[in-house]
Amino acid sequence: MKEFSMRQEYAWRSMLVTAFLLLFALLVLGQIVRIQVSPEAQIFRDQADNYAMVKKTFYPERGEIYDRDGHLLAGNETVYTVGVNIPDMVDASAIAREVSGKLGLDYEETYQKLLNPYGLVFVPLKNFVRSDELAPLKTTFEQMKKDAAAAYQPSPLSGLEFQPNLQRSYPENELASNVIGFFNRDSRGNFGVEEKYNDLLAGTPVDAWVPQDPNRAGEIPKVPDGTTLILTIDRDLQAAVERSLDQALLDYGAENGTVIVMNPRTGEILAMATTPRLNLNEFWKYSEYFNQSYEYNPAISMQYEPGSVFKILTMAAGLDTGTVVPSTVYTDTGSIVVGDVLIQNWDRRPWGPQDMIGCLQHSLNVCHAWLSTAMGQDVFYDYMQRFGIGRPTGVDLAGETPGRLKVPGDLDWYPVDLGTNAFGQGVAVSPIQMVMAASAIANDGRMVTPHVLYGMVGEGRQVNINMEPAGTPIRPETAHTLNEMLAISLENEASLALVPGYRVAGKTGTAEIPVNGYYDSSQTNVSFIGWGPVDDPQFMIYVWLERPSASIWANDTAAPLFSEVAQKVVILLNIPPDAVRLQVASQ
Repeated sequence: MKEFSMRQEYAWRSMLVTAFLLLFALLVLGQIVRIQVSPEAQIFRDQADNYAMVKKTFYPERGEIYDRDGHLLAGNETVYTVGVNIPDMVDASAIAREVSGKLGLDYEETYQKLLNPYGLVFVPLKNFVRSDELAPLKTTFEQMKKDAAAAYQPSPLSGLEFQPNLQRSYPENELASNVIGFFNRDSRGNFGVEEKYNDLLAGTPVDAWVPQDPNRAGEIPKVPDGTTLILTIDRDLQAAVERSLDQALLDYGAENGTVIVMNPRTGEILAMATTPRLNLNEFWKYSEYFNQSYEYNPAISMQYEPGSVFKILTMAAGLDTGTVVPSTVYTDTGSIVVGDVLIQNWDRRPWGPQDMIGCLQHSLNVCHAWLSTAMGQDVFYDYMQRFGIGRPTGVDLAGETPGRLKVPGDLDWYPVDLGTNAFGQGVAVSPIQMVMAASAIANDGRMVTPHVLYGMVGEGRQVNINMEPAGTPIRPETAHTLNEMLAISLENEASLALVPGYRVAGKTGTAEIPVNGYYDSSQTNVSFIGWGPVDDPQFMIYVWLERPSASIWANDTAAPLFSEVAQKVVILLNIPPDAVRLQVASQ
């Protein structure tokens, strides 16, 4: 009986404890539910979401640059920052020894960086390491890691890390470097296309909250790459023109030079060669090549007195106004007075009666000075401004100079300038300005805007660029007449600029270089501008050489270089000889 009573008492106690625990559990559960649905819980959940996400800025991959035929001119390659995560480092000496030996660093300096990180968690030892340069160190790292794991001990290179980054690369090295420009390590384009179209190439950075949970990596936003650019440049022609220019500097003893090849119908620049040129993969050597920024691409940023090539613009104005016609005869006495100043021919002698073709053929300063005065200053300078002289062309390359055209009313303009400007003295232009102005003569009176951008590719779509005409300074009839006059003048003098199988039009220019306000006849810049075929111009070439020593005359230096480049152009652009083209056209 007593035993039964004890059992009954134990059962009641058990039931009481169970009931108490059940009640306690219900209270806890209720409290949990209350907390989860309370306003305070929502605040905590919001804070938890904030800590689960981190705000990051995502930078697009920089757009690539291609030539007109799809050859890569500027791209991106993966490079690495080699450094050490200090908390994971086991053996500073081993790391310093391997890294300095494989990457060409100083051992003691590397070792001291690791011993004295100055509070840094990650210590970079070398930046911008290419994959091929990194390969030996990476192989050693992997092998030592494998050996250490087999021995159940940490690797001596523990803590060593290779952090990938993107770096601009230029597979053609210095080819067209003056056109492309470069992207420096401050993440900014410098010169040329890289600077002019920096924002397009860079794309738009995106700020976004991203999950720290690796299982939610799919939520990381996709950032569109920067815009890819396709240039009008023909890589093969660019290379050929650069070789011809380099050889001409050696042959003629010139200090520097520029050659521009453009389609006079569209303004597309097919080649633009200058000297010196920089290997874009070693852009940090910029100061070894250039003293001033304008030297980087003199084709657009250098201004100089053009000399006799400028006479084609004076003659164009004279023909367009009706002041002269090709058969107009001017009796050249060897000198003319303009603004109380005596102006003479380049050879200081009279040439007698000359029609306007003869004035061009013999490049007579006096004849052209007479023509500008016959037109009058208002008409002459109006036409020069129509041709774009004294203002930028708008070429899509960074750093263009506007040149300088003094006009009546300017403090430094004198009446004699009306005469000297007519033959390219006392006026400052850039090579690209002369090309744009001359395009009106080759293109039925319509002037084109020079440009290097052919098209843009973004988000899978290509958009090609069509440039508007830059103006119509002369009538089509004037352009046709002058076109023929310039072709005849070259043929009459058997110019070294002639191209076998093709009729070309053009003009030489020999400009004395002013020194301390006086012209030094022994120091010249020489040039030639020409285009062809005359009946259907498909290329325009401008040649400029600085201070040639073999000869001071353009006909001996710039003219043959024009012919050499033109012969390469007709081959690479597949332009048939005149006889073939005309025969096909007549059928």
